[in-house]
Amino acid sequence: MSEGRTTVWQPRNVTTIPATIRPLSQMPLYGTRKRRVAAYARVSTDSEEQQTSYEAQVDYYTRYITGKPDEWEFVRVYTDEGISATNTKRRDGFNSMVQDALDGKIDLIITKSVSRFARNTVDSLTTVRMLKEKGVEVFFEKENIYTLDSKGELLITIMSSLAQEESRSISENVTWGLHKRFADGKVTLPYKRFLGYRKGENGLPEIVEEEAKVVRRIYASFLDGQPVSAIAKQLTSEEVLTPSGGKKWSASTVESILTNEKYKGAAILQKTFTVDFLMKKTKVNEGEVPMYYVENSHPAIIPPEVFDLVQDEMRKRRGEAKYRHGASCFAGMIVCGDCGGFYGSKVWHSNDPYRCVIWRCNRKYDGEKKCSTPHVREEDVKVAFIKAINDKLTCKDAVLSGAKAALAAVMDMSALDADVQRIREQLLGVAHQMKECIDRNARSVQDQEAFDREYGALETRCAELKLRQQSAEFRRNELQSRKREIDTYIKALQDNGGIVTQFDEGLWRATVERIVIGVDGKIDLILKVE
Repeated sequence: MSEGRTTVWQPRNVTTIPATIRPLSQMPLYGTRKRRVAAYARVSTDSEEQQTSYEAQVDYYTRYITGKPDEWEFVRVYTDEGISATNTKRRDGFNSMVQDALDGKIDLIITKSVSRFARNTVDSLTTVRMLKEKGVEVFFEKENIYTLDSKGELLITIMSSLAQEESRSISENVTWGLHKRFADGKVTLPYKRFLGYRKGENGLPEIVEEEAKVVRRIYASFLDGQPVSAIAKQLTSEEVLTPSGGKKWSASTVESILTNEKYKGAAILQKTFTVDFLMKKTKVNEGEVPMYYVENSHPAIIPPEVFDLVQDEMRKRRGEAKYRHGASCFAGMIVCGDCGGFYGSKVWHSNDPYRCVIWRCNRKYDGEKKCSTPHVREEDVKVAFIKAINDKLTCKDAVLSGAKAALAAVMDMSALDADVQRIREQLLGVAHQMKECIDRNARSVQDQEAFDREYGALETRCAELKLRQQSAEFRRNELQSRKREIDTYIKALQDNGGIVTQFDEGLWRATVERIVIGVDGKIDLILKVE
């Protein structure tokens, strides 16, 4: 290049290479590849009206997608029936659809609205972003939102938040409705898992007599001394159906029937409550929200006095749970005369002809000092019982006379009943005063120190009355329990006309309070009515 010569710069030649695929959906811009399209349909309840809506959604989206054969390839309609949208964890159809989309089987998902997709903003955005990363688009028909559109995420955030607030509002309305039903004393039961009742024409529980017989039998067996495990075993062996329709009874199922106040025609409402409307988490009500006790809310299968007797007996057995769990009628009945502990059973020679069951103090080898009472054979206990009961039967008239006198002594509970009623009325009066006190404080400015003193005094009075009520009701239950024991004792003796020649478990349960084994091996039977 010679000096002084100027070089002219020539512009570069730039050739544009056109895009062939869409950056987000990965679909070709040109060509004939069809979009693989699925739909999602959901209804929140299992009601008949919603069932119609559910079927209509499935039919609509099937027709809608297959109606564009040149553009779309129909995958399927994913569905969830009777599931709430506030959380995606229990929505199998929804989760299956998302997984198929992430596996590359779906290009476009069509759904009715943001609220059908999810009422939880976090779940909605998380799912949409996850699908967006894989190039899967979601179209919300009602809002006309495509998630791959630049404004899609902003609109979804707004609509999901609105849907979440709608869900909160619905939850609060449902909760208010439940509280109103509770306050009005309206009772509903889980009939498919509740033995003895079905939903009546008026919407209230109605007794199913065949099932009610099983309930009454469970209560009678328990009061006759049988452990819940033995009752469950017997019902299972007889192939009696459980409340849920199964064939195997458990001790916990029997105990739940024995402790459910609905069998006496009453109901405690709001035993549990929902903590979080999004997660649908519930917990046992331990005083966080009000509970409602409704008396005479529906027909009773078990008389209230029998139910109360069972609760009293349940408390006694729980206090002796270590000894009364077995199926043997002797469990928790044989007492050591040395240490006061209970006897437990052992089997000797279990695999040979000399097999026998013996009972021995459970504390026999505990600690340094060993009990001096000997073991006793179960057969010897039975023989001692037969002898004792025959001694009673030889002078049956005198024994029955004494038992009836004892029964008369506990029959009159009118004074106790009047005391319980009086305490209940006083409690209602104090509760009314407490409500008035709170209302006055809410309506106008009060001297807070004076208010605290007045309200504190009412609270103390209320606590004192509740203690008195518990004491009186406990005493009443004790007398009821004693009355039943004497009734059973009298009936057992009246039904035995002659000499007893063999051990009768029913007679044993009806008449024996306990057995004490002395250090000399003497068997001392203490009957329920002496």
